[in-house]
Order: sequence, then C-alpha cells, then structure tokens
Amino acid sequence: MAACVVLSLAAPAAAQAADPTYPAGFRETVAFGGLTFPMDVDFSPDGRIFVAEKSGKIKVFSGPDDRVPSVFADLSEEVYDFWDRGLMSIALDPGFPGNPYVYALYAADLPPGGTPPRWDDDCPSPPGPTDEGCVISGRLSRLEADGDAMTGDEKVLLAGWCQQFPSHSLGDLAFGSEGALYVSGGEGASWEFPDHGQDRGNPCGDPLDEGGALRSQDLLTRSDPTGLSGSILRVNPATGDAWPSNPLILDDEANAQRIIAHGLRNPFRFTFRPGTDELWIGDVGSQFSEEVNRFPVHGGAVVNFGWPCYEGDDVQEPFEAEEVPICEGLYEAPSAVTMPVFTYGEVAPDQNERCEIYNGASISGLAFYEGDGYPGYDGKLFAADYSRECIWTMIPDAGGIPDPSTNRVFASGINGPVDLQIGPGGDLYYVDFDGGAVMRVRHIEDNEPPIAVANAAPTTGGPPLTVNFDAGESEDPDAADPLSYEWDFEDDGTFDSTEVAPSHEYTIRGAYTARLKVTDSLGETDEDTVVIFVDTSPPDASVDGPSAAETWRVGQTIHFQGSASDVEEGTLEASQLSWQLSIEHCNLGGGCHTHQIKSFPGVDEGSFVAPDHEYPSHLVLELTATDSDGLTNSDRVELYPKTVDLSFATDPPGLQLVVGQQNAAPFTRTFIIGGTVAVAAPSPQGDWQFSAWSDLGARTHQFAAPESAATYTATFGRPAAPPPPPPPLPPPPAPPPSPPPAQPKVVRCVVPGVVGRPLSVARTRLARAHCRLGKLRRVYSRLSAGRVVSQRPRAGARLPNGARVTLAVSRGPKKKR
Repeated sequence: MAACVVLSLAAPAAAQAADPTYPAGFRETVAFGGLTFPMDVDFSPDGRIFVAEKSGKIKVFSGPDDRVPSVFADLSEEVYDFWDRGLMSIALDPGFPGNPYVYALYAADLPPGGTPPRWDDDCPSPPGPTDEGCVISGRLSRLEADGDAMTGDEKVLLAGWCQQFPSHSLGDLAFGSEGALYVSGGEGASWEFPDHGQDRGNPCGDPLDEGGALRSQDLLTRSDPTGLSGSILRVNPATGDAWPSNPLILDDEANAQRIIAHGLRNPFRFTFRPGTDELWIGDVGSQFSEEVNRFPVHGGAVVNFGWPCYEGDDVQEPFEAEEVPICEGLYEAPSAVTMPVFTYGEVAPDQNERCEIYNGASISGLAFYEGDGYPGYDGKLFAADYSRECIWTMIPDAGGIPDPSTNRVFASGINGPVDLQIGPGGDLYYVDFDGGAVMRVRHIEDNEPPIAVANAAPTTGGPPLTVNFDAGESEDPDAADPLSYEWDFEDDGTFDSTEVAPSHEYTIRGAYTARLKVTDSLGETDEDTVVIFVDTSPPDASVDGPSAAETWRVGQTIHFQGSASDVEEGTLEASQLSWQLSIEHCNLGGGCHTHQIKSFPGVDEGSFVAPDHEYPSHLVLELTATDSDGLTNSDRVELYPKTVDLSFATDPPGLQLVVGQQNAAPFTRTFIIGGTVAVAAPSPQGDWQFSAWSDLGARTHQFAAPESAATYTATFGRPAAPPPPPPPLPPPPAPPPSPPPAQPKVVRCVVPGVVGRPLSVARTRLARAHCRLGKLRRVYSRLSAGRVVSQRPRAGARLPNGARVTLAVSRGPKKKR
C-alpha cells in the first residue's frame, strides 16, 4: 500500500504522472487548484471563473489571483454522482452578468418522472450498476446569480435522457451565435455487450430492438415517444423548448423538435468553428474508434452519425451481428449516415495516431484557437484525450477546415483533461479532473520564465516558531536576467516580504503554506510553496483491509475497513475518514485510465459489490483522513480480479465469431470471472448457416464467465441438398397446339457495395443478397481480416441468383481502433 500526504491548506498543484511535454515556448501552470473532481470551466466577462465539480457543486473564483473559491450553487442533492455520472457541464449566458443566468447539465438522481434523491449516489445489488442498472434521467437547469451565489430555486428547463447504465451520460453545453443553447447527451447503454434494450429488464420501456444504444436512433422509430439520448439539441435558453428554426420544428413531438443531430454514443464535448455555423463534436467511441464529427447547424436537415450501427467509418461489428432492423435499414441506405471527419484508435496506433501514451482512448475536449497569442496556431483545432493524457492539433486548410492529415501532438504527459477552453488573454485552459485543478497553457515569446525554489528551516516546531526562508536557489534560464522576490508567509493573498532570505515568526498553532513568487525583468513569473507545521502534523491513514493479495470476482461483496492516527489528536473519528472507489480500465500494453465509481464519506468500514467490467481492469480503494487542522493523508490498495481464459471455435474451423470484436475462430479471450461474455455467430457466411452453440445459447447471447477455462463452439452447416427428382412418368398424349407458356421470372441477386468493408462483412452481405463469392485476387496471409478494395461486377448489378462476385482484397487487416 502506498501512502501520500495532501495539505488542504496549501495551494494544491495537479498531480502529474510525468512532466508534461509541450512545444518550445509553451508551458503550463496551475490557474486554479484545490478542486474536487472538476468537470468544466467557464469564464465570465467580468473576470470571474466558474468551475463545475462532478459532485454537483459550482464554485466561483473572483479572478485569476483568487485562491479560495466561493460555492455558487450546491446541486449535490439532485445530482447523481456515481461512476461516469454527475454534473457534466455548465455555461454562462452570453449576456452574463447582465443576464444573470448559469446553465447546468447533469445526471439527476431520479428515474424519469421521479423525485430526487432516488439512489443517494449509490447503486445497490440488486439491481446492480452493470446488471439491471440503477435507472436515472438527465436535467438541463437554469440558475440565477446574485453576485457570487445562486438566488431563488433551480429552474428545470428539460428532463429526460433515460439512462440505465452508469456511463455514456450527459455531455456538454454551449451557446451558438444566434443565442440558442446547444445540449449533448449520451445513450446511457451498456458497454459490456451490444445493448438493444431487452437483455437487462428494459426499464426505459423501449419497443423491441429499439432500446439500449439504439435509443440514439429514436428518431427513426416513431411508434413510441421520442427520447433525447445520443443526440444534439438546440433549445431556447429561457424555456427549454425547441429553437424556432430547428429542422423538425413542425413535428408533433416536442423532443423531436429539439433534436438537430443523433446517432451518437457519448458526445462528451463539442465546440463551434469560429465564424461559421459548424458544430464540431468529440464522440467517445466503444471498441474501435474515437470520432470527431462536424455538421452545419443551419443545414436544414437532422444529421445521423450512425451509432450504434456504425462506429468510426465502418460498420460496428457486434451490432451488425445482431441483425437488428434499425441497423439493417441503415446498412441498406449508407448515404443516410454522415461519416466522421476524423477517427483514431481505441487500442493500437494507426496512420492517424499521434499521441505517445496508449491507455485506451477517450476524446475529452475540443477548442478552436483564434488570434496571434500562439504564433502559427490561428484557426487550429485543439483536441484532448483523457486516456491518452494528451492534446493534439489540426492545421486548417485553405478554406479554414482542419485537415486530419495534419494531426500533431501539442502536449503529452498531461493530467486528466476533461474540458478545453480558450480563456482570457487567448490562452488555452484545460480542466484536470484527476489533479483537481484548472491548468493554463501559456506561450512565452523570446523570454524563458524564471524557476522559483522556496526553502525553509525549520519547518516544524512549537510556537513561537521562527522560520528562515531562502529563495536563493531560484534562477532564470535567460542569462543576466535579474529577479525580484515576494513572500506570502501565511497564504492569505498579502505579500509580507520582498527579501531574498527573510525570516518570519509563527505564534499560533496550525499549518501554514508559505508562497514565493519570483518575477523576471519582463514580468514572467513562477511560484513555489513550502509548508510550515506549528505544533501540528498530518495524520497517518491506513487501509486495514482488504489486502492487495486478495482477488475478486464480479458480484462478490468486498468488505473494507481502515483507521487513522494523529500525533496531536490520537485516533481519528470515523467522521474524519472518507473512501473513494474507482476502477482502472487498462489495455494489454499496460496503460490505464480511471473511472470514479463511488465515495464513502464519514465511515471507517463498509462494503461494496465488485462491478462488472471488461478485462484488463482492476479496482482502487483509497482512504483519506483529515485532522482538525485540515491536514490530510491518504492510503490506497489496488485489488486485482480473478480471471479465466475462454476459447471460441467454429465447426468447421475458420468462420467468423464476434466476441467484443469480430475474428476468425478459433481464438481465446480473458474475462473477469462472473463478468458478462457477449457472443454472436454471424450467419450466413458464404454457404454456411449457423446451427447451434455448444452451450445451447441463441445465435447471439450472453453468459457469465465461468470459474474455469472452457471452449464455446458455434456449429454451422450447409443447407441440405434437395431430394432427387422422381422418375419420369410416361409421356401424356400430345395436347392440342396452344400458345407458348409465359417464361418464369429468373430470380436475380443485386450485388451490394462492399468496397472498403472487411472481407468478413463482404461475405455476409453477398450471402444475404444470394450472390456467391467467386475467386479472390491478391490473396495474402491473414486474408480473413483483409479489406475489399474492388469488386466485379460493381455494386447494383443484377445477376442470376447465385452468380459469382470477384473481390480484390488488401494486404493484411485494418488495424483495430
């Protein structure tokens, strides 16, 4: 177990896994710290800064030098803070503070039509977060500001977004130039299996094959009320009603009127390209692709981005195998789907992959740069990836549209970015979720900033305590650049000395953060801090159980307990302890990103049920103790799961199966014991028709991963040959002459378009069209995963039933993303 000390009285800096790397001339600093899981930031024209925390608090800083924010609003009673759900975004009215409104988008702790709180930031088993799900809804609300505090009651403008599972939740808010408020939301479906609504109780009441991830296609199925999931809305910020110029404003349903784009999985962040009506959307992908989508919001028609039938620029293999009617319809009409501008990898790099750290992928911020504050960056698109821990850019083409081929890394090794904004002075800011800070990225032209180093001795003792400070190790990379020094001994915002090596006497017990600010001759600054303990010291936290040696399976109840001691106070009370449970979602290369699951405040023991999650992943349980002086200390334990290797085969061998992704069998996958295993056997495959699974499951089905290794085989067969014709009868007498009978119609196949598709997809589509796959050209190794580059005859040709189609196949597989 590893322990760390955090001094909440100090000015917290974001915890970096490694020093971030930027282009020459750029550096990042902590703009605002001391936050708890911040999600979003917005800047007021009057200089104030508003920050949303996941728990439901909105905090406001009076200006760039404010170190202790005020709480503008506390919506924690209404917000459902669990896993990836919480307060996701805020937006200030364009006329703020004259129009004193702050808008909030959050996961509400209530099912549709219910009253909060329903779950109290928990999800007991049953129903279980990934089993049947704790069903909630989403809210868009307007809050009125009176100075730095909310006044009056929250005005709920819009409620909806039925969400069964704890991810793909609410997204982003932004105002358009016309004054409309734009809103995004995810589909709230499972990530463990192809969720179309009927596998886990259907609590949102969707018709057959229209629920789960298919809620993002609700506009295509109008037999039930239209939902808001997986869509972009444009609404009146005063009422929440549809904006008058929306494409479906004449529709009978209010929700349909609000939607301007749909077919999205988790449109977590979006932004407008300056000077245009183009909305650029970062849609967090599933197994293969992160997407950057764009469309003109005044284009006159609702745009469909294809999820879950498509992911990235290709069909989504697990959903294609399900053969649900909505997806089959979109496959027959591919022009109905708008493909993304840019995609990049979920697992492995490809020609578009530029970030250097491969921890999965989750696009988490977009912002366009305007102006000359960053030389050479005018018009560039900035994009952040939380899992990759990076920010990348695209250079605009001659028409001002970012060119995907110019994707380059701007920053790597940064910490937890979940939002990007261009702030005051033209600097880029990002919200550091993991480090509890808002970070500022500055460009320094022709002058390197100084490096502040604050030393002090002694740093502990009883009052009165005289401390000698020294800034003499501070330096400036620019030779002969003189430095000036300012010391704030008690971090109260007032500088107490300008000496290089002053002293200060502390007479009152407590912990003090002394702050040093160093300034060079051109006004560039840097800060450092040192903590002084006057008759006090931080506590010592200890996770007493479970131990790191213990392993778990999905659904297992895990008990925990811990304690903390303090030199001055002795054993701390349970009310001074707080626990945080999270899951580290990793990839086979070892990189991980974090999903916060649940907090347990004010207890020294408790329990939780081990959640379902794809492998590789593990749990992290962290205990934080806080003493009466506000000093904190943390201890944590990492808990790894019990796993099992399952093998998947076909009879005959070599046919395609979908287990997370589509591959030629046989193959083996690792699962957490008790976790969900979703399998599908695409059929037909050429002449082969699915017959049965060895576990007697349906062609597509799910089961819990067993305790021990096993093999699951899908058996296929060819249609039985027709029986031989009966022997001929004696010829009848010749009939009188009559007109020749009408010739029977020749049944024909219509050749589907399969260029650019995986070979497995091409085989399936040709079989459905009653066309046979003829000879293959350019036959290389790993052909089963190749991609079609040409076909004869071309798409749309009508041929006799069973006619052969010749395909040319690319060398090697397309790399999975």
